[in-house]
Parts: sequence; C-alpha cells; structure tokens
Amino acid sequence: MAKQTSRSLSLALQGGGAHGAYTWGVLDRLVEEESLEISAITATSAGAMNAVALAAGMAENGAQGVKDTLEALWRGISRSGRSLTPYGALSPIAFAYASAVQSLASPYDLNPFNINPLRDVVKDVIDFSKVDDSGIQLFLSATNVESGHVTVFEDGDISLDTVLASACLPQTFQAVEIDGEAYWDGGFMGNPSLFPLIYSGAPRDVLLVMLNPIRRDGVPKRAGEIQDRMNEISFNAALIGELRAIAFVQRLLDDGMLKEPMLKKYRRLNIHAIKGGQDLLEFSLRTKYDTSWSFLTKLKEMGRAAAESWLAECGQMIGTNQTHLDLRKEFFEG
Repeated sequence: MAKQTSRSLSLALQGGGAHGAYTWGVLDRLVEEESLEISAITATSAGAMNAVALAAGMAENGAQGVKDTLEALWRGISRSGRSLTPYGALSPIAFAYASAVQSLASPYDLNPFNINPLRDVVKDVIDFSKVDDSGIQLFLSATNVESGHVTVFEDGDISLDTVLASACLPQTFQAVEIDGEAYWDGGFMGNPSLFPLIYSGAPRDVLLVMLNPIRRDGVPKRAGEIQDRMNEISFNAALIGELRAIAFVQRLLDDGMLKEPMLKKYRRLNIHAIKGGQDLLEFSLRTKYDTSWSFLTKLKEMGRAAAESWLAECGQMIGTNQTHLDLRKEFFEG
C-alpha cells in the first residue's frame, strides 16, 4: 500500500554498470523518508535493475523490503562478477588486453552458448509478480538493434527479459530477443528516457540520478582516457537532448506562448538532480566492471551521502514547482 503523502516523486535512473551501486545508495536513503512517495521510475541498464528491485521490495515489505532486495541484488552481482564480463576487477593492463580481444571477437564468438550469469542473479532476487503489484509506474528503456529506436517497456511488459534487454551491452552479451525483436542496452538512445514521464501522469517532480559526468575538464590524450570520455559523451547524448527539449517547453510555458489545446499536451516537469557522475570522476571506465563487494559498498555509501545532501538542500522543494537545477544553464550554455 502506497504511503499517504503530499510529496510524490518520479525517479530517472541512469545506467553505468557497477557504478549503479551508487544509485543503490541513493535509493537506500530515499526510502527512509516517510514523507516521500516514489510513484514512477524511468530507468536504463543498471538503473533498470535497481528500479525493479525497488518496486519488488516495496510491494514485499515497504522500505525495509526495498533495502533487503537491493542488497540481495548487488550481493548477487558481486558473487557473479567474475563471469558477468571478461573484465572483472582487472588491472589497467589486463583491462586493455580484454578490451582489445573484444574489439576483434563478438560475444557470438566468445560466448556462443549465450551464457549470462546476470540472468540468474535477477531471476533469483526479483519476484516480477511483486513488481506488478507495487503500484509504481515503471518505464525501462532498451535500444532496438535493427530500427535504432528506443523502446520503452511499461507496466505489464516488465519481465526478466526486458531488464536484461535494457542492460545488454553488445560488446559483452548477445542481443536479447523479445517478441522477435532484438535489443541492446537502452543507454544508446535513452539513458534514461524522460518522455514517458511527460505523458503518463507521473509526478511532475523528477529526481534524475546521474552516473556519467557531463563535464570533465581537460582534453584526454591517452587512449584509455579518450575511450572513457567518448563513453561518457555518447551515453549522455540522448538524455541531454531530452533535457534541452524540456527546458525549451518550460520557457514557452513561462512566457505564456503555449495556448489551448497545446497546454493539454505539454506540462512542466520540475527536474532535480543528484550528479553522481561528478562524484565518480576519479573512477575510470574499467571500474564499471569492478564488482568486488568492497568497491560496490563504497559506491553505495557515496550514493547515500549524496542523497542525504540532496534531501537537506532540495527535499523541501518537492511539490512546490521549484528546483535548484537551471536546465538552460546546465544544457544550453557553455
């Protein structure tokens, strides 16, 4: 049963491999706030796994159920980490070698039997019947391999396969097939997709939990640094495009330039953000494959601290049509 509260919130959860443990920490702290109701979540990749864990846990045993399910999920990921990817917690030299191997051979060559330990982890931890019972609107993004378009799986369509599709990195796993369509990681086209929150009647206050930094000072010169920055830019591109569109609509609304019947189609979203990408600047691309329990719990505590700070600074703005985040300054300028 949902908590009775005047502070309803939508969440938008980015993907980022093992860095998704940061989001685990954010959610672990948010569900302790009895006055907050998480009513909708749009998510991609690791964010999608966190989203279904939150929904299933909430339906099972409220806030404590969320905490227990999220911990079980990340413990499972840690135990299976060595076989989830060819990287594991490798040294920079070993990581570079594994990356080179992957550039020459596809998962269809390296893993012809399509073994995916992540499937067993999610299957063992998440009761998908509870996900449907939670009452939380879910929107999980995946990329259709052939069309190149984003596909958003919604309530009633959320399953083990849709979660795996959202988290299917094509360098590591074979495409996930659902109803005859092949899917890759949703981060290519929506990381995460925000448009479902506009048209679904979800709460207008949206907390975006970011794992990829938008800005990184300095021009990368080494091959690994260049690859890291390319990854960050490409997996933020779709999100930035949507945020710019939202900022444009907000300006039209503020200037009174939208009249009926357009006002019925567009509405204001109040975007809030926990900029985890900036907190994670010190961690390179290879750490997204580091599933050691010590590293995951370190990220969890960082996420909890970030959520604590956000609640203290911005939590009171939920439901007031205010936000500290200036979309035009963040995504139009500089």
